[in-house]
Amino acid sequence: MIFDLHCHSNQSDGILSPDALLSRAKAKGVDVLALTDHDTIAGLPSARQAACQQGVQLINGIEFSSQWGRNGVHIVGLGVNTASSALQDAITAQQNARTQRALAIAERLQKAGFSDALSGAQALAGDALVGRPHFAQWLVNVGAVTNVNAAFKKYLGAGKSADVKYQWPAMSIVVEWIHEAEGVAVLAHPCKYDLTRTKMCALIGDFAAAGGDALEVISGQQVAGVAEDLARIAEANQLYASCGSDFHMPDQPWQELGHFGTLPERCRPVWQLLGFQA
Repeated sequence: MIFDLHCHSNQSDGILSPDALLSRAKAKGVDVLALTDHDTIAGLPSARQAACQQGVQLINGIEFSSQWGRNGVHIVGLGVNTASSALQDAITAQQNARTQRALAIAERLQKAGFSDALSGAQALAGDALVGRPHFAQWLVNVGAVTNVNAAFKKYLGAGKSADVKYQWPAMSIVVEWIHEAEGVAVLAHPCKYDLTRTKMCALIGDFAAAGGDALEVISGQQVAGVAEDLARIAEANQLYASCGSDFHMPDQPWQELGHFGTLPERCRPVWQLLGFQA
């Protein structure tokens, strides 16, 4: 069975609707998919209906932003109970924070000469919360930059004029949210943070000490040796192992649904905690 336990729809910063996402997952051979949009579960109802039609098993998921020291880190919740009041309260808090951040980004872009940034980003976001990718795409659309990466390098990235820092809740708080919602807490893509290996190991150790359940050993296509190294770190911290594409949009083969390596043999797959025996 192919498990893809990290992907995004247009309810956060992905491109495809939940229906289209499930259709693509089926076409790519995915058997079990977790939809893990940022700080929202709005896409899950339509994803579940599409999953039934496509014959794909769907796991309720969400990806929360959290804080480790000065670093923002992401924690995926798998198998969460969407009716949980604790989960609903957490989502409300995170969405309010994202709204305030979007307003602050728009204000900074206005000072840089872009008066319609907020309305432009909102139009691109549709039903989703406005995030930095929407501002980036708007900057491309108005001709301010040539592509999304350039938007981050010139305006939205670390230290740039429209870079708005936000103090997200501590990892321990986010892990508690997920556990209160009957879910499994997974530290997402540990190699994608701007950390030395020593600091990454410290992050993973602190996550485990905070009650975290699993480490994302595979995140999309990785260079040789990374999965095995992360598997050893997960084992040392008594963490289960997860895998996912972190899919956001088509035409990014390094993040294609289901297209990544298999977990090393030493791993305890996180899906065992979710009731699967594959």
